[in-house]
Amino acid sequence: MNYLLGAFKPACNILITFNDGKSRKQVPFKKETGQTLTAPLFQSQENIAGKIIIEPMQGKKIEHNGIKVELLGQIEMYFDRGNFYDFTSLVRELDVPGDIYEKKIYPFEFSTVEMPYETYNGANVRLRYVLKVTISRGYAGSIIEYQDFVVRNYSPPPSINNSIKMEVGIEDCLHIEFEYNKSKYHLKDVIIGKIYFLLVRIKIKNMDLEIRRRESTGSGANTHVETETLAKFELMDGAPVRGESIPIRLFLSPYELTPTHRNINNKFSVKYFLNLVLVDEEDRRYFKQQEITMYRLQEETS
Repeated sequence: MNYLLGAFKPACNILITFNDGKSRKQVPFKKETGQTLTAPLFQSQENIAGKIIIEPMQGKKIEHNGIKVELLGQIEMYFDRGNFYDFTSLVRELDVPGDIYEKKIYPFEFSTVEMPYETYNGANVRLRYVLKVTISRGYAGSIIEYQDFVVRNYSPPPSINNSIKMEVGIEDCLHIEFEYNKSKYHLKDVIIGKIYFLLVRIKIKNMDLEIRRRESTGSGANTHVETETLAKFELMDGAPVRGESIPIRLFLSPYELTPTHRNINNKFSVKYFLNLVLVDEEDRRYFKQQEITMYRLQEETS
């Protein structure tokens, strides 16, 4: 029985390390199992270099048909779980066919890697970057090890950032005007605005401002849209009067936001909306939704 158990033990240990792993920032990310781990943070055009250490189990040798490391950028749809679409695929051959009797260290480097999309974990899709080491073996089955890393890309403040001004109303009952100070916000920004009541003939009970994230996956008839309310901010409790002005100041830093993602590799999009909700005394809801653009600013610390 012990002999049978031993047959299923791994033939070797594989360790993947980054050259600047100790000094590089580590950020949390969610595995497909839901477990939260930390991984090193990179951005597009950086060099990704390190070492791969392969150590056979005591008394064992590894016969192999070659060893390689791949850098993969992948998108996985949860309705098609397990099938990854590779949008980035780079490979480095580490060793020719042969035998490994003792610990071997293989340095690797991928220079100025183009990583145009950010790591993303959503409701129905995830985008990930991994290093994949493969020890090719014939009948014995290949030995594979993965190492995740996270990519975030930064944008400068937009040169044009217009304010948003809109009117919403019900004829002869309600007429309000709202204004947000800009249409593009970084992830730690503050939404500043005002709401003006020009005509109020229905009894408003309360008014909220919501931040909503809309994730679209797939295309055509297979498009799936998931909308999530990330924040709800009470602007007013009680009835407003004509001519009243209500200020808005909503800090974005407490919420887990991502940049806006538009048609990533024809697979998915992530958009953000400000949703103004008014509720009258008969619990009827009136709302107006406006898209905003989110971006990641270089100066942010997280």
